[in-house]
Amino acid sequence: MRSRRYVMTILVTGSTGTIGTQVLSFLDGHGAEIRALTRSPEKANLPAGVTPVKGDLADIDSFRAALHGVSTLFLLAPNAPDELTQAMLALNAAREAGVKGIVYLSVFKGEAYADVPHFASKMTVERMIDAYDLPATILRPAYFIQNDMRQKDALLGGGVYGMPVGAKGISMVDVRDIGEAAAKELLRREQAGAPLPREIYELVGPDALTGDALATLWSEILGRPIAYAGDDLEGLEQRLKGFGAAWLAYDMKLMMRRYQEDGAIATDEDLVRLTALLGHAPRSYRDFAEAAAAGWSRD
Repeated sequence: MRSRRYVMTILVTGSTGTIGTQVLSFLDGHGAEIRALTRSPEKANLPAGVTPVKGDLADIDSFRAALHGVSTLFLLAPNAPDELTQAMLALNAAREAGVKGIVYLSVFKGEAYADVPHFASKMTVERMIDAYDLPATILRPAYFIQNDMRQKDALLGGGVYGMPVGAKGISMVDVRDIGEAAAKELLRREQAGAPLPREIYELVGPDALTGDALATLWSEILGRPIAYAGDDLEGLEQRLKGFGAAWLAYDMKLMMRRYQEDGAIATDEDLVRLTALLGHAPRSYRDFAEAAAAGWSRD
């Protein structure tokens, strides 16, 4: 039987954002041809060797063109009012284009949080993947640890930890673990000679973090008293409106309400499975916080 040489071509969506940049970083040096979907190729600051491709999930014709010659896809749909439509059209286009492997970024606790719009959207996409038996890895990240870089002013200026995460606990995940997990699965699927069965990974951290626990941790790291600012969801929504759309601020408030009511804690099985994928234990919040504090002290 004649052997076939596969040209590895991976397309990364969301390539210039928080997660996409991590995915590209961990793909670097593994021999695949990497393409990065971006609305502005001329402005994209990408790693050497990554080819920018003009396109946008909101413009289906541009995305279909970008899929030409692509064999494996990293799909990250943006937080947008039409997130579900964008993701489902992208999956249909990938299926029509003959893409043999997909890594889809979903969300941790999506099925349980049925009243949170962007969670429910991602679960609908997961149902499509299941219904059509698409060759995909579904990654379900918890709340991003690095979101707390935005707590700098509250911590240093106000002496408080200000995100109203509540008292149930959240197994926050480091974005580097998300990027690394995605890259490993993209490469595994790309290097396979045929489409592989579906896999699901919960992307979580090793700690069940509460508001009070985070305040205590920051007190230790910063060497000063830090208090938890409390569970004020109305205040959170108003603050978020200052940075973005009202619908998104309300969506984030609904998410945080569910964190307060139910938590989002990883199981031992989740952590064992993720550790096996990464080849190391998931990164801890303390490691992030110590590095962040060291950086702030140099500013």
